[in-house]
Amino acid sequence: MSRTETMFAIIGAGAGGICAGIRLAETGRNEFLIFDKAPSVGGTWHRNTYPGACCDIPSHMYSYSFAPSAEWSKPYGTQPEILHYIETVANDRGLGPHLRLGTEVRSATWHQDRARWVLQVGGVDQADGTEEIEEVEAQFLIGAVGMFGRINTPDIAGLNSFEGPMFHSAGWNHDHDLTGQRVAVIGSAASAVQFIPEIAPVVNQLHVFQRTPNWILPKDDEPYTEEQKQAFRDDPQLMADSRAAMFELIEIGLDYTARTTIEAVQERAASMLDAVEDPDLRALLTPDHPWGCKRPLLSNDYLPTFNRDNVELVVKPIESITADAVVTTDGTRREVDAIVLATGFATTEYVSAIDITGADGVSLTEAWADDPQAYLGVTTTGFPNLFMLYGPNTNGGNSIILMLEHQVDYLLRLVDGLEAGGDDWLDVRREVMDDFNTALQDDIASVDVWQAACNGYYRSASGRIVTQWPFNFGEYLRRTEGDDITSFTTGKVSTS
Repeated sequence: MSRTETMFAIIGAGAGGICAGIRLAETGRNEFLIFDKAPSVGGTWHRNTYPGACCDIPSHMYSYSFAPSAEWSKPYGTQPEILHYIETVANDRGLGPHLRLGTEVRSATWHQDRARWVLQVGGVDQADGTEEIEEVEAQFLIGAVGMFGRINTPDIAGLNSFEGPMFHSAGWNHDHDLTGQRVAVIGSAASAVQFIPEIAPVVNQLHVFQRTPNWILPKDDEPYTEEQKQAFRDDPQLMADSRAAMFELIEIGLDYTARTTIEAVQERAASMLDAVEDPDLRALLTPDHPWGCKRPLLSNDYLPTFNRDNVELVVKPIESITADAVVTTDGTRREVDAIVLATGFATTEYVSAIDITGADGVSLTEAWADDPQAYLGVTTTGFPNLFMLYGPNTNGGNSIILMLEHQVDYLLRLVDGLEAGGDDWLDVRREVMDDFNTALQDDIASVDVWQAACNGYYRSASGRIVTQWPFNFGEYLRRTEGDDITSFTTGKVSTS
């Protein structure tokens, strides 16, 4: 088995991992490797290629602050554009030599005696197809796997008995043409809202199985003219002003503690339902929960799609799936040629989806048996020198790209503090993490719109909300900038 040593091992070559690599290089820390089991950088934007895939944060904000782009075709970038952007930034910043693509991190184990993480990583030899296992030793481990790595497969009787094509939206089967077919879509949230309007015009019949209706907001998504893009190229301040305006708008729009904002946004979302012509159908598509209780969705064409004669909204629960049909609890049997699962992801696993063992031989899965918990979403007690990007309770504050950038800056300040003290490892103190999470759950409990039983992926099996940050980005910035190495236990490798 070959062995490699480095200072920083980064798991994930998505937006977070690429940001970490760039900032490490900028600070003169060039001993780092970025691992990803995919053959390309991009993370979720490499995996999710379903028709209509795009971002729900404006692209001028869904970009690194250090790499603004004037090339977006419209305000909300599409999946191919976002993937191209991440690839371009990684290439322009010279990350190629640091990338280990097509290489999966199988496990990571902390060795206290030498303050090092030891990773088992694997890839497939392109020449003969054999699997190669390598051992990598690193002082610091950065988990940049995010929330949307593992798909959620619904627990439906007979699911595996279906004999036609069936695939998840996050693993779209582009080899199968849905044209002229009878298609069932199970799920009606984020991905479904984007791909349903794309496939509805070409299929013969589309059955949309909805468990809970969602509030849909409009998108100001008029394509940029060439003149507008040229103006952004010519005037960097114009781009900066655009980002600043979008930042302020998002800060206000995602402030779930502001009742007047919630009411105003919900009123706008309610007006979107006027696009549905049939009043009975409109009622079935109208949520009975407040806006903000579930993930905010944006679309100009999802609701009008239900005016099509070949689109049926099904609200009766699914009882079972047979070889060629979906059967609902009222006994109705709908024969279909293909099934698309739009059922989201296992969002509460985070980096524990990988076999990670910390101090005293405790795995992260064991440590998080009740719920995933972290301090400021970045560190978790018992796992020295492990940093997470897009970790527990850091979703929703603003653009996740902005959040990732700041989390990388935060972890680098901690490393600076560690090195200044001449120490080798740090571990967030248990009482610091526990106090933070107790207060955080109290803050979450004060968000009225999150107290209805409709949070979807926000909640873990215990019922606690473990994905969302209850405030805006400004508050997260304030708290992390006020934190330093004193929140951590530190130590040196024993030389005895």
